[in-house]
Amino acid sequence: MEMKKMSILAITILLVLAVFVSGCTDTNNVEQVDTDTKTDQVTTITVSAAASLTEAFTELETAFEEENPEIDVNYNFAGSGTLRMQIEGGAPIDVFASASQNHMNILSEQDLIDEDSRKDFAANTVVLITPVDSELGIAGPEDLTSDDVETITIGNPETAPVGKYTLEALEEAGLWDELEAKTLLADDVKQVLVYVERGEVDAGFVYSTDAATAEEGTIEVKATIPTVTPISYPIALVSSSTQQNAAQEFVDFVTSEEGTAILESYGFTA
Repeated sequence: MEMKKMSILAITILLVLAVFVSGCTDTNNVEQVDTDTKTDQVTTITVSAAASLTEAFTELETAFEEENPEIDVNYNFAGSGTLRMQIEGGAPIDVFASASQNHMNILSEQDLIDEDSRKDFAANTVVLITPVDSELGIAGPEDLTSDDVETITIGNPETAPVGKYTLEALEEAGLWDELEAKTLLADDVKQVLVYVERGEVDAGFVYSTDAATAEEGTIEVKATIPTVTPISYPIALVSSSTQQNAAQEFVDFVTSEEGTAILESYGFTA
């Protein structure tokens, strides 16, 4: 009888110890999960950038995130005018990088960007391109008035700054009245490039940086076009951004020596 009582007591003690050890283990696990969650927190920012920045900014993202692993960059590439209208419509954007001072100015007038954060970070040029196998003898904009030239393409001046720069240049040269009827408007500079690469048009106007990204053996640069307005790219924080600190880190990186070097490697000038 005495032996039976001792056995029951021993079993009870073992059960209590098991519950205690299990409780300690569970607590440790919870603490570990909480710690891991804290160290894995990442801030995501959305950057709306001109289509012509696609290749350069993709490399910038890689370099930036290597130096700032706590920040994740998501891009929204399109014509600067389209991006401006998205911001005006309340899209959740943190940073705006435009190929046009005009679109940034419009947002500034509405207090939709942080003017103190605004910086100019790159410049560009417009070039005339044709399909590589063109036999029309196009050497400059004036040749586009030939009856043999049926279709040319430019970016939509309302949404794509490259189109606005082109339109101003053609008007200044006194050519637009003759060329307007044969002009196909594209959403952005990338679409202009695709039309020419595929041989769907006789000529087009793109940034020199975009011409450099064309598929090898598809286009030929015929001339650099003097623009009425200098082509400069501003960048700024969007006023409604909820990630101001992380967004400013990105702007600072783009305008840093490392960011400038990456942009220059894609043909942009500081």
